[in-house]
Amino acid sequence: VQLQAFGGGLVQPGGSLRLSCAASGLTWRRYAMGWFRQVPGKEREFVAAINWSGAPTSYGDSVKGRFTIGRDNAKSTVYLQMNSLEPEDTAVYYCAAAETYNTITHRSSRISSWGQGTLVTVSS
Repeated sequence: VQLQAFGGGLVQPGGSLRLSCAASGLTWRRYAMGWFRQVPGKEREFVAAINWSGAPTSYGDSVKGRFTIGRDNAKSTVYLQMNSLEPEDTAVYYCAAAETYNTITHRSSRISSWGQGTLVTVSS
């Protein structure tokens, strides 16, 4: 399984970014997908999850109402639309794949398929 995440960069507070994660080497339609983020010295934080069919979705409390996860099954790609970005959103963002939605949302220690990470910096 290969997950290639991209789309990170520098953005001002209040701005938007869209992350993408392209997958290969897996039966795409059987996998739930998710996004996590991590700041050096802190624990990895759950950001968003989406089931193989596109629903349900779930979000971490700190991003609810600002971030939206989606997937394009024809392109084997998952997206994270991030709006109203805050300096606290600065982190390396990782995409992940798992055979069950619950693994993404509640058992991330069992995830074995991770992207390489893309850095998002929110700063003026």
